Amino acid sequence: MDFDNDDNVTEFSQACIPGSGRPPLDFCSPIVHSPPMPDDLPQRDLKRGQLLARGVCRHLLAHDFVTVEELTPVRGLRVDVMALGPKDEIWVVECKSSRADFTSDAKWQGYLDWCDRFFWAVDAEFPSEVLPLETGLIVADAYDAEILRMGPETRLAPARRKVMMRKFARHAALRQHAARDPEISLSAWGP
Repeated sequence: MDFDNDDNVTEFSQACIPGSGRPPLDFCSPIVHSPPMPDDLPQRDLKRGQLLARGVCRHLLAHDFVTVEELTPVRGLRVDVMALGPKDEIWVVECKSSRADFTSDAKWQGYLDWCDRFFWAVDAEFPSEVLPLETGLIVADAYDAEILRMGPETRLAPARRKVMMRKFARHAALRQHAARDPEISLSAWGP
């Protein structure tokens, strides 16, 4: 979520706070406004990716993983979903709404250095044979998901795990703060 734009923060907070005058969401997660997609990707793919992320987050929560969306581990990389497990496991899930969305992603291998396991999340119609076999696979929709293939485990070094857990906590706390106080600008506090 881009906190530089006050409209995004307000939309998030109004959608998630009871009594805000807007109908509550089934699953209160940030309404993410990502940068425009390349011309060859229809705008509907943007919404489909967000719905996939919601289903993934619901599924992982059922397995005692907490999640955040749109986390930036380092400048130039932004993961769709980062999950923190009960034993401090860190998983990254990239949601792909179409084959074109997948083939245009030239940065995904950079995410491998920031997690213990990496997964793709796609819908049931996605041609999953194009996804690398050495990665995890989740099939999702807006309401739930299923892990079809576990990504191989590559444990983070303790120092890097500490950095990522701190980033995860700050990211989650900033989003909570934005929901509680939408008038404050959080852009000065980083991604």
